[in-house]
Amino acid sequence: MNILVIESSPHKHGSSNMLAENFIRAAEESGHKITVFDAARADIRPCKGCDFCGMNGPCSQKDDMAELSELLLKTDMAVFVTPLYYFGFSAQMKAVVDRFYSFTGRLSSRGLKTALIVAAWDSNDWTMKDVKAHYETLCKYMHFKDQGQILGVGCGTVSMTARTEFPQKAYELGKAL
Repeated sequence: MNILVIESSPHKHGSSNMLAENFIRAAEESGHKITVFDAARADIRPCKGCDFCGMNGPCSQKDDMAELSELLLKTDMAVFVTPLYYFGFSAQMKAVVDRFYSFTGRLSSRGLKTALIVAAWDSNDWTMKDVKAHYETLCKYMHFKDQGQILGVGCGTVSMTARTEFPQKAYELGKAL
């Protein structure tokens, strides 16, 4: 299976990307082909809501979303990797999701397999409630087929994350595909 991992952390070597690395290692060991797209370092501007695309492209903006949309329309699975910022996706991931608008019909008709990997400093029982709900609603609307969620609480730094069960859970998700 071809798997596109979309990382969105401004901290290239931070906790969410550490969890993604564990997922990637296991998925590759299982024979899957992985492509990583670093949305945090890409030139992806926010959707302008101009409706130039009519939800069927092309987008009026000429940036790296053209490359990402092409990858999304060819892959078998997408993995959304984000730190938790104020109980939601990072701005970098939110910009990616908002730009789905220009190819919503084509993307939603694919029945794309997806997964979510999130790392959060907090470990309250409600910490992941809103990001989980957002992702699950996105899956319903876009007809994505959720393959799993790693909701890493208590993962504020790489050393904190390493002491949790979440690196192993991310590895197990990659192996289970």
